[in-house]
Amino acid sequence: MRTVRNVHERILDAPAAAVGALVDRLSAPDDPLFPSPAWAPMAFDRPLQTGAAGGHGPVRYEVTAYEPGRRVRFGFTPPVDGFHEITVEPLADGRCRLRHVLESRMGPVDLLMWTLVIRRAHETVVEEVFDNAELVATGAVARPVRRSALVRLLMRAESEKATAVELPAGARLARGAYERPDFSDAWQIALRPGMPRDVAAWRDVLPFPVVAREGAELLLGKDAGHLDFRASVLVEDERVTLSTVVRIHNRRGRLYFAVVRRFHPRAARHMLRVAWRRLALAAPSAGARERERAGATGRTGEG
Repeated sequence: MRTVRNVHERILDAPAAAVGALVDRLSAPDDPLFPSPAWAPMAFDRPLQTGAAGGHGPVRYEVTAYEPGRRVRFGFTPPVDGFHEITVEPLADGRCRLRHVLESRMGPVDLLMWTLVIRRAHETVVEEVFDNAELVATGAVARPVRRSALVRLLMRAESEKATAVELPAGARLARGAYERPDFSDAWQIALRPGMPRDVAAWRDVLPFPVVAREGAELLLGKDAGHLDFRASVLVEDERVTLSTVVRIHNRRGRLYFAVVRRFHPRAARHMLRVAWRRLALAAPSAGARERERAGATGRTGEG
């Protein structure tokens, strides 16, 4: 076993109390620091406090020490042995030092994975947390972190997956499209903090014309001599659902759809995930969203 220690720190031209207040909001619904939706958000089974259990994405840990405004330590869930910790240290002239430390004992396989893959993703996430803190506290980021090609590839693998569900009750346009559809299915994917909840932003999931809109649902589709289809995009309950209903007219339509049906589930999942990734990466950062909220309420993280 070998102990790995990874340290990042940044001097911020802002008071420790202001930066510490941001750290205290980690995992909150309006978390101003953790870089979601590009990455899975930090989430716990209760507000940030000692004993809170959760993590982000596949990384599991619990809060083992918490000094509001100064320090939070997260102990990794066994079999992982170690912790990561974020601290805020006051400095002279109204500045502060924001530091993140990861320490973990790793066997040969875990050490190899850390060296080749995980360290790059970890360091990018930490630096994005720092970027958000700097943006909120000072109004600008001097040297924003850049995502490498490897990190972008890891982000694709870490994005949310679409799962099969029943046609949602809220998809009223899809349900009412045909009296007796010959086929229907639905695929759903969870939304992360910062992703758009306005269904209009999801218009480009499929390259077909919009035929109707009702509330949080868009209905797209096309009619042909052999079959008609409608695709519903519904945003509700922190999820987006892509539903398809088909009406077949004749033998040619049945033969055509017998072939298409074999590839349809994979294509539907792929198109939904592509749209999801595009919108997640295009969303404003947590820091930018906090600046917008502060501007709307007259608050500011500076000074």
